[in-house]
Amino acid sequence: MRLDTINPQAVKAEYAVRGEIPRKAHQIERELEHGAKLPYDSVLWTNIGNPQQQPILAQEPLTFWRQVAALTEYPALLHMESTTRDAMFPTDVQERARQLLDSFGSVGAYTNSRGNELVRQHVVDFLHERDGYVEDFDNVYLTAGASAGVQLLFQVFFAPGNDALLIPTPQYPLYSAASALYNVEPVYYTLRSDHDWDVNFDNVREQISVARAAGVNPRAIVVINPGNPTGSCMTKDEIEQVIELAYNEGLVIFADEVYQANVYQNERPFISFRKVLLDLGKSSDPRKRDMSQIVELVSLHSISKGMTGECGRRGGFFVLNNFDKDVDAEVLKIASLNLCPPAQGQIGVDLLVRPPREGEPSYDLWKKEVSSIFHTLKDRSELIAKRLGELPGMKVEPAKGAMYVFPRMHLSKSASDAARKVGKKVDEFYCLELLEETGICVIPGSGFSFYPEYLEDGSSYSFFRTTILAKGTDEMVERFVKFHMHFMERFP
Repeated sequence: MRLDTINPQAVKAEYAVRGEIPRKAHQIERELEHGAKLPYDSVLWTNIGNPQQQPILAQEPLTFWRQVAALTEYPALLHMESTTRDAMFPTDVQERARQLLDSFGSVGAYTNSRGNELVRQHVVDFLHERDGYVEDFDNVYLTAGASAGVQLLFQVFFAPGNDALLIPTPQYPLYSAASALYNVEPVYYTLRSDHDWDVNFDNVREQISVARAAGVNPRAIVVINPGNPTGSCMTKDEIEQVIELAYNEGLVIFADEVYQANVYQNERPFISFRKVLLDLGKSSDPRKRDMSQIVELVSLHSISKGMTGECGRRGGFFVLNNFDKDVDAEVLKIASLNLCPPAQGQIGVDLLVRPPREGEPSYDLWKKEVSSIFHTLKDRSELIAKRLGELPGMKVEPAKGAMYVFPRMHLSKSASDAARKVGKKVDEFYCLELLEETGICVIPGSGFSFYPEYLEDGSSYSFFRTTILAKGTDEMVERFVKFHMHFMERFP
């Protein structure tokens, strides 16, 4: 096995959030551990949405989640002497654990390939409560995180070599990497950086025409809402326009909605694609009613984001709307190759869609913890945007949603020239310099397929993504401000 003899599609796949810059950050971290003398004593990991990463991000897990998980992992705790048991575990935690254990039998056992039936029923209940519509139980698949669901569906939906996927730029690089891995042609459409990162529909239609003229067949469109890396939120009208586009062009919609709980303003609340699609069925316009019954929609959700941050448990789900039953049978067949998602990830989905209710013993603590996490993320977003936005050449908006800020930088021609000399794009050069001088690990915009825009004078507009998760946000900002001022002096 050599690089030139293995699967070329694997070689082609790239995933910047764990790519060159994070690898360099790990190297620096090891050097610090071995006593290296650097201008800083720690690496600040702001490259990936991993809220419980210790010790840098260190979001505390929700107590209700860990208590239920503990009882399902070690059921003997349920048989302790009642006084001790009740002191450690509220009665609603015990009741939930018993219910789950009755359904799973053991978290060490396989489940149905679609996922545990009780959990999927609770997802159906969640969808009904969220959107106002009952869902077919068999349209719900539990997955090892939303990413596993995407890769499963890619294997079924796309014929390698000629089929194409419309991907937004900037995009979460899962989609371009999966396209490379499964030999699907990526076709990029732009989001409007000067207009709340809304979809540029003229550009989408243009890209579809160009692809078809080149003999490539766009089969689906990815939409990330709330946006990663942009922190944007879509309006109902924009969602309807995506659905109409899919109807006109015969596209499947991949609605990546894993950040739906991470919305920090009221002007653009989260609205699910599923709700907007099914609402069209109530329209007096027969064309819209037709859309609601024809447009094929995949909705994806995850336990890794929101206020839970349970990335390592690998839990998520997707819902299929308007798909042919024969296609669903093929999805189930491919899901069966992996036997089932992780049991504790499935239990995490149950806790996500059915949290404690008001009046239950765990509710007050759960509500307090969730509120604290939410306001911490909102405050950090505003702080980062304010402080970085005051820097020369920097334009930053607080995140409307998700867990990221995506600043725009105006970098000089001398910075571009310096980057070119070392074989880097200017945004990569900036981010590498930032890491080496400060220990802050961020991802350049080009890692999200959003490349520097070079101006006539040789300067550029470039972007990078930083999370809003760092426990030491104040320290991160101070390091960043000092670096940026120094960088602008070096490359005026």
